[in-house]
Amino acid sequence: MNERPAQTRATADGPDGPISYLAAGPIDGPLMVFVHGWPSVAATWQPQLNAFSSRGYRVIAPDLRGVGSSSAPTDPSAYAQRHLVADMHTLLRHLGHDKAIWVCHDWGSATVWALAAHHPEACVALVSLCVPYRTLERGKAEMLKYVNRDIYPADKYPDAQFDYITYYQEHTDDAIAAFEAQTGEYLRAFYRRGNPDAMGVPAPSAQLTRNGGWFGGEPAPDKPFDTHVLTADLYDELHQSFRHTGFSRNIGLYLNDDDNLAYSNESVNEGRLDLPVLFIEAGYDSIADTAVSRLRDPMREFCTNLTETSVNAGHWIALERPNKVNDTVAHWLRRTLN
Repeated sequence: MNERPAQTRATADGPDGPISYLAAGPIDGPLMVFVHGWPSVAATWQPQLNAFSSRGYRVIAPDLRGVGSSSAPTDPSAYAQRHLVADMHTLLRHLGHDKAIWVCHDWGSATVWALAAHHPEACVALVSLCVPYRTLERGKAEMLKYVNRDIYPADKYPDAQFDYITYYQEHTDDAIAAFEAQTGEYLRAFYRRGNPDAMGVPAPSAQLTRNGGWFGGEPAPDKPFDTHVLTADLYDELHQSFRHTGFSRNIGLYLNDDDNLAYSNESVNEGRLDLPVLFIEAGYDSIADTAVSRLRDPMREFCTNLTETSVNAGHWIALERPNKVNDTVAHWLRRTLN
């Protein structure tokens, strides 16, 4: 892992409270904003903050609402994408810029895709890891149109690998209670390197509703953290953050499918993105399984300036293969923007 870069922690005034963010690199450098997913915090971008600040970029990584030191509204509706987009737009203005290069992952990708769809003028370029356009930000029902039904027959796996979303939506309190009772164990279980043997077979995420949770209703296993993905410092920061904030707020990301779809349908240009887009597939991601499903189809239809590549890594691709991800992004930016 790369060492922690020299950086500062600052705060912007957001629509519903503070937006806490990490900043590094020269003030006058090209602006890059790194937007994390779930369950995550700004510090998971440390390898990228280090690499791109060293290349002369001004790099910013916010804690999304509900985690870290950012605002934490209690109403689940506050975690609909329209509100997260407003946060990012506010952050951009706070930084004194009208546009940026956006790099995103997981739920951060949902937010940045939605930002680009509603405010394309705010985007110099967009890099998404794992999650393609017009999928997660439009809700579970939309994603199910593109799953691989050879792997997930509808009669046995109606919600395919996205059954975990169904579980969070239908058993929200149970999910929160499990996460908060064993925060460290769940984080250590989730943050693992990719496994090529997990591809092409049903993912554990497809069976939560049937089994009563991630581990069949049993306690999460007490495993050490995976050093291929986490350093001790980063694990401690994740653990402390979620012990402090809990999961009851941020899990609201999963509870706004109807509003998110309605918001997506309000996109400008009928959702078409003409800005430069780089999609980096995680070849061993069994949930965002673009390697074996059709989840990339809508992105290919709606992005007119799209570059795609693949990295042999799991869902936490930026942590598992930081040098590969950083070099790929840097090369694409040089080729695309110069």
